[in-house]
Amino acid sequence: MKKLRPIMFVGTGSDVGKSMLVTGVCRLLKQKGYHPAPFKAQNMSLNSFVTPDGLEIGRAQAVQAEACGIACTTDMNPILLKPSGANTSQVVLHGKPIGDQTIRDYFLGNNKEHLFKEAKTAFARLQQTYSPIVLEGAGSISELNLKHRDIVNMRMAAAADADVYLIADIDKGGVFASVYGSITLLEPWEKALIKGVIINKFRGDASLFEEGKLLLEKLTGVPVLGVIPYAKEIYIEEEDSVGLQKKNTTTASGLVTIAIILLPYIANYTDFNVLEKDPRTHVFYTTDPQSIATSDIIILPGSKNTIQDLLFLRNQGIATVVLEAYNQQKKIIGICGGYQMLGKMIEDPMGVESSIKAIPGLGILPITTRLATEKTTTQCRFRFKNMTAACVGYEIHMGETTIMGGEPLNHIGATPEGVIVGNCWGTYIHGILDNTTVIEALLQEYTTAKAIPFNYKAYKEENYDKLATLLEEHLDINAIISQTQIPL
Repeated sequence: MKKLRPIMFVGTGSDVGKSMLVTGVCRLLKQKGYHPAPFKAQNMSLNSFVTPDGLEIGRAQAVQAEACGIACTTDMNPILLKPSGANTSQVVLHGKPIGDQTIRDYFLGNNKEHLFKEAKTAFARLQQTYSPIVLEGAGSISELNLKHRDIVNMRMAAAADADVYLIADIDKGGVFASVYGSITLLEPWEKALIKGVIINKFRGDASLFEEGKLLLEKLTGVPVLGVIPYAKEIYIEEEDSVGLQKKNTTTASGLVTIAIILLPYIANYTDFNVLEKDPRTHVFYTTDPQSIATSDIIILPGSKNTIQDLLFLRNQGIATVVLEAYNQQKKIIGICGGYQMLGKMIEDPMGVESSIKAIPGLGILPITTRLATEKTTTQCRFRFKNMTAACVGYEIHMGETTIMGGEPLNHIGATPEGVIVGNCWGTYIHGILDNTTVIEALLQEYTTAKAIPFNYKAYKEENYDKLATLLEEHLDINAIISQTQIPL
């Protein structure tokens, strides 16, 4: 099998489908016998994941690595930005936080050359093991006021010696202007890297766009290598807040209703993907106190700014609803930041999240939390309650929690984790609801319907294959391969 030069997918804008296409191309190249790996120099997302060696990366690159059939590493996403406040993000470098910066300072400051050097070093390490590296850009390639500081799009493409393919979302409208404008605004050296255009999210009969392809090729001088149908039926985990726009936001009847409180700084909402697939449940994301009050189960999810989100609960009247629900013996769950909020007190003496040094929690769970500068990032195997089945998950948090009562919710080996009091429980373990044992325990008192066996890993593998099949049919992958082959 010949080696391939790096392949990069960039966009005319945000949410054009770059992450999904990279995932599908990774799986397709794997099927063709190559050994690909994903790479995104800089990602901005609150959906993150923990690598096997206990470091943090963007969820999208973990998904793409899974499509490649390989373990994820921080070299696949050396720089991760996690929004943590008004125009502020935590900067994670090689899987560890190095501090917070305002978005203005990050994108306009002078430290990007150092980060760019780190990104190139990570890419070089990755390239020693895998071929090809499939790179993903971010946002638009033609942000004229920012691109001279850019470390994720065309400068990274040049550093990687990558062939670049421009993705446009036809479903947004204005596809001719977005493609032509994006390419026209590039400098000559950037234009030379563009080897093809891909039209994404096409609805209807793609043959109707044949004339459009010819017009685009004439306008840009770049071949259109694919018109990809809108793939609504294919499931790939979402990487950021855009995915929340597609979630249920209202309650329903006839099913077990589960309200996820839509916190302003919600993190890792992928925790609920499996629960959403269960035909016995209706999972919805809301800030409406009445809808929360009438739901069967209330979940406080993870948060990147627990203190601000706790203030939000109080200001919106949601805290009162949660306390009333607890008094009515409704099931209430807190995961990570949500777990901290359910406790007696959250302390932040070092200003990790805000200038507020201490704030009372909702007072349901007998715990206190002190925010710390060191972040815990680890994968784990655990036992839920007193059950013997092995479960898996991961932790990402910057708090140290002291438990002063209740019963342990989980055991990681012999070490207790989390706490349960009555119908309320909390845990630091993300992915806890990916485990069938936990879901069955959660739903057993609400429904007599039998569980339909659901293997989430197998389901994801099936959808990676479906996406690869779709791309095989609608993307000229052979042209991409022939252009990037390295002569022997």
